[in-house]
Amino acid sequence: MPRYTIIVDRLSDWKGPAEGFNLISANAFLTNNTKDKRRPTRVINLCRRYEYLSAGYYCSLLAEARGQMPMPTVADVLSLQRKNLYDFALPELNAILNRTIKRLVEPLTESFSLTVFFGRPDNEHFKRLASECFDTFRYPILQLDIEPNNKHWEISAIRPLGLHHVPVDVTPNFYDSLQAYTRTRKELSGGRPPALYNLAILMDPEEALPPSYMPTFNKFKRVGLGLRMDVELITKKDYRRLPEFDALFIRTNTSINHYTYQFSRKAEQEGLAVIDDPTSILRCTNKVFLHELLQRHDLPTPKTRVLNRLDFGPDIVEQLEADLGYPIVLKIPDGSFSRGMHKAENREQLLEGGADLLKHSRLILAQEYVYTPYDWRVGVINGEPLFVCQYMMSRNHWQIVNHSKDGTFKQGAWKTFAIEDAPAEVVEIGCKAARLIGDGLYGVDLKQTDKGLMIIEVNDNPSLETQVEDKVLKDELYERILKDFIRRIETHK
Repeated sequence: MPRYTIIVDRLSDWKGPAEGFNLISANAFLTNNTKDKRRPTRVINLCRRYEYLSAGYYCSLLAEARGQMPMPTVADVLSLQRKNLYDFALPELNAILNRTIKRLVEPLTESFSLTVFFGRPDNEHFKRLASECFDTFRYPILQLDIEPNNKHWEISAIRPLGLHHVPVDVTPNFYDSLQAYTRTRKELSGGRPPALYNLAILMDPEEALPPSYMPTFNKFKRVGLGLRMDVELITKKDYRRLPEFDALFIRTNTSINHYTYQFSRKAEQEGLAVIDDPTSILRCTNKVFLHELLQRHDLPTPKTRVLNRLDFGPDIVEQLEADLGYPIVLKIPDGSFSRGMHKAENREQLLEGGADLLKHSRLILAQEYVYTPYDWRVGVINGEPLFVCQYMMSRNHWQIVNHSKDGTFKQGAWKTFAIEDAPAEVVEIGCKAARLIGDGLYGVDLKQTDKGLMIIEVNDNPSLETQVEDKVLKDELYERILKDFIRRIETHK
């Protein structure tokens, strides 16, 4: 089944290659009310008119009602009906326009129009403007009317165009842009069928301690071929390419105030299957939220107190000494990989460490110190266990990762278990904690103590390294993750 359905008013409007697309007339689309519960189709609506209650309007409206993903959406259609509806975007677009024109070698003196195909302009000088415009108004074809105004230039109108309005001389540009946007593939040589799914893996080649390295990515690529899934590595510069893909897998450390959260939100808004989804990032990256959530559901954790910047002082310290005893571990809510933590051995260190962390967050956590020679980690996907590891403490240190002041770090050893060989209670509690967060991919860290198991945290972005987490399952680990993405794509989840 083709990934994209192309709607045109008249089939004769289409002058390009149809390979890889389901080409259909507007009338046929509007009268087709068959129910298809398979993988949702992406619909590119190239009708001649999009006005309210027109054929173009109804094609987008019914596509949404059928669980498909149209371009433009009904909200997009309405946003360009009148100029006062899109005035909000013009100051930023005009600023980009004027910066671009100032850099031109040959100055412009007269009004002109810029045609944009899927974010690509018919004039290469205006790439940034076209990209920003497409990011705001997601139409396949847009025309920007541009006029001089005193010493500045301004966009006087933004109008969607029907396919029949595309000038003959730039028609090849339209079809090239369409194929680039949809990532349409010809059948591969040797009879191997083209990919059915496209997965983007977001990574940061400069990151010092990423959750995955290149050998892991290579395994995802190789295993993906057998599932007819094209796996491509992207970086933060590829933000505007997200709509080209079916799914996004974030494999760089996440944070709310970070580009990873923006990628996750945009992917979700574009209808991609995404891990880590925005809700999981929000819930997992804040330890105060996790503490409250786990406590409410009676899951075991170390004794923990939430400290407020406005209340922190000698009286609170005395209460902590009585409740937790020394040593006391102080944690900033959004720390990761053993960062943002202090171990206080006495009152002086507690006051100093607490004051330092409270400079960066209104609330922090104080937790009883529970030493174990290793932490358990249960990897969970879609609520089911994926892997179980023991991570040993770094040599002569109280954490798994020992960060030095010079930026270097040392990690402890590890041991990987088959699910059935790990303690059943570890697996059960790990899965319970993960299910409270969502149905994504999580790593639940637990300590096994004389008082029983204690959950330390739930990670939304757990490590996946070759010869570590995949030591037991090998290629099956990657296959299970990729199959879960396929499930999400096909159920539009």
